[in-house]
Amino acid sequence: MSTNKQPIGYLPDERPPFLELILFALQQIVVMFPATVLVALLTGFHVSTTIFASGLSTLFFILITGKKIPLYYGSSFSYIAAITSIMSAEAFANYSLNDKISIAQFGIVMSGFVSIIAGVIIKKSGKALIDKVLPPTVTGSIAIIIGLSLAANAMGNASGISSAVPDNLKVLAGNMAWVIALVTLLSTIIYSVYLKGKLSQLPILFGLLTGYITALIIDGVTGLAFINFNTINASIFNLPTFTFPKPSLAAVAAIMPIAIATIPESTAHIYQLDIYVNNLAKKRGAKHYDIEDKLGLNLIGDGVGDIVSGLVGGPAGTNYGENISAMAISKIFSVPVLIAASVITMIISCFTPLINAVYSIPTPVIGGLSIYLFGIIAAQGITIMMDRKVDMFKSKNLAIIATILIIGLGGSFGYANGMIPIFGIEFPAIATAAVFGIVLNLLLSIGEKPEKANED
Repeated sequence: MSTNKQPIGYLPDERPPFLELILFALQQIVVMFPATVLVALLTGFHVSTTIFASGLSTLFFILITGKKIPLYYGSSFSYIAAITSIMSAEAFANYSLNDKISIAQFGIVMSGFVSIIAGVIIKKSGKALIDKVLPPTVTGSIAIIIGLSLAANAMGNASGISSAVPDNLKVLAGNMAWVIALVTLLSTIIYSVYLKGKLSQLPILFGLLTGYITALIIDGVTGLAFINFNTINASIFNLPTFTFPKPSLAAVAAIMPIAIATIPESTAHIYQLDIYVNNLAKKRGAKHYDIEDKLGLNLIGDGVGDIVSGLVGGPAGTNYGENISAMAISKIFSVPVLIAASVITMIISCFTPLINAVYSIPTPVIGGLSIYLFGIIAAQGITIMMDRKVDMFKSKNLAIIATILIIGLGGSFGYANGMIPIFGIEFPAIATAAVFGIVLNLLLSIGEKPEKANED
């Protein structure tokens, strides 16, 4: 009998050999980098500081959670509108960029305490409270809208060309962008489906390299210059620009409440992770990992991540669905891999050539990867509901799922910056959908009989 059919992959407490560890870490960096950098660009925060903060916050998250939860901390899209409102406020119009960042930082640090308090409450109250307030109909739907709300970003990147391209070459550049994006997307899918053994654990990195080589060939033939190695012109070693929080009630009012909306997002991530880790553990005949029961600890770690990021000058964040997608595809759930990724990320932020190497990745390559990764985030929401056996014929469940999906997606695509105007106030679409879903679920649960009472 052959016993060599062990499923390939690494569980949270397993450490790959050094070379594999570095390659897997680079793959995690690749998937978190575009969104984290985009948040910095959209909010006006320093890019190198944002990158450094994501690595440092991940390290603190992993330490606070006792190396039990394999998640990567990155800048969150949920906070963009709130942070931008502070950065562009008339009251701070005459402030320098660093002073504006310092004011926003105070709100970011305070938002971390919201997550910590929520985590402590959940740890003390137990799983019954989580299931009541955040059932799979809510967390699964939130995961779906997070993934699908990023669809426009993915498609925009896939067709992205440089503004420096002359008008007479823009049609050609647009066509070549799609060639690069499709080669990246299809090659990544083919690698993830057909590669076997150790190679099957690096489909995203291989897909990126295939797209990158395609862009190099197209650049050589057409001269379009999709790849630019000189984005930042500076000395080889540059420490990030660190700024420190300045107390501001305006920043607290604008940014701190957003933390409440990220709780369902973090819950969805924990449920996703639990399903995929234990699926691998079961196939391997390994122990069960009680990741799902660590939601309170995860929120505490998330809050500490916000505080650490806010203290050094990074945006607010959360654990990243993109990284969970990469883990689900590659079956690499190793905490040591994420520790290595966080350390390498901080090193990259200090070395200009390394930052330029990452920046040189063509936008269509990022777009091709994003189509796959963002779609998997949405698919994981469906997985949550399937795993929890959500009754899709029950009116209550349909009402919760339907309203979360339409408010979240309609708000994300129907209004500027994903902000829904209600009674003269603008609310973030995903946060609004999450809160509405939670409240609706609680209202519809009043007087509800236990599920087992309906069994025949």
